[in-house]
Amino acid sequence: MRLLERLRKEWFMVGIVLAIAGAKLEPSIGVNGGPLKPEITVSYIAVATIFFNSGLSLKTEELTSALVHIRLHLFIQIFTLAFFPAAIWLFLQLLSITPINEWLLKGLQTVGCMPPPVSSAVILTKAVGGNEGIVITPLLLLLFLSSSSSVPFTSIFSQLSVTVVVPLIIGQIVRRYIKDWLERTKPPFGAVSSSVLLMIIYTTFCGTFSNPNIDLDKFSLVVILFIIFSIQLGFMLLTFIFSTRNNSGFTPADTVAIIFCSTHKSLTLGIPMLKIVFAGHEHLSLISVPLLIYHPVQILLGSVLVPTIKSWMVSRQKGVKLTRPIV
Repeated sequence: MRLLERLRKEWFMVGIVLAIAGAKLEPSIGVNGGPLKPEITVSYIAVATIFFNSGLSLKTEELTSALVHIRLHLFIQIFTLAFFPAAIWLFLQLLSITPINEWLLKGLQTVGCMPPPVSSAVILTKAVGGNEGIVITPLLLLLFLSSSSSVPFTSIFSQLSVTVVVPLIIGQIVRRYIKDWLERTKPPFGAVSSSVLLMIIYTTFCGTFSNPNIDLDKFSLVVILFIIFSIQLGFMLLTFIFSTRNNSGFTPADTVAIIFCSTHKSLTLGIPMLKIVFAGHEHLSLISVPLLIYHPVQILLGSVLVPTIKSWMVSRQKGVKLTRPIV
């Protein structure tokens, strides 16, 4: 029973494994021109569905109140969109002389360019009791992601508008009219987006397994896994050190939000973005692998560290109360 409960709880992780296995067994179903017609159903319908769903579930009123913490959001955005990708780029200059698969290394760079997910970062932050460090997805990501893309810059922005921006806006408009119903019924927005994402992952790997020229060596995969673990732990420690300095101005609750939101990366946004930026690229699935690894690793590390971080935050908050002068 415990195994079934665990599988039910981690159904998305299981789904990723099954999607990749299914693509390996019968790749012809999900390739361009195949029965699923991914060039239409995935590139447009599936991606648009995810962002319409995001617009429908996005509580704008909470975002407005969250922007009060301007220093917190500024720190997270600078770390996520400037320091993180720049640090990865410098690190990859060293790794480029190694025998690690070059497309996995490019995938590692795209991971560095991704924004934090609202879902897992906020869940882990709430589990500890910290503030929600919500970061709006910036279009600056395209400046990093499109550099190795064969798709024209104008085409990327055009498809982004059709499949990302417009569905997001429509979702927000629809939400205004059915807000009470959404609050009352609480539809499974996360499950819907995750299910559609599995279809995107499946078709992406169908393209890989149908190409006999692509080969992924186990050495590169193991090294990338180790690097991702190291990056996450190292950056979590770095954000902790920065945000707990005496003159940082951050509360213990702010530190919790910074640790999770600055180091987590969005799979839900990332995979559709890669499908747009690297559309038709024969190595798209290899580029996607580091992000697919990063997602479960961040949840695993976050879950393990929640009790420790929560204990630290409670002790620090008690210490602040004890040292506060009585008026």
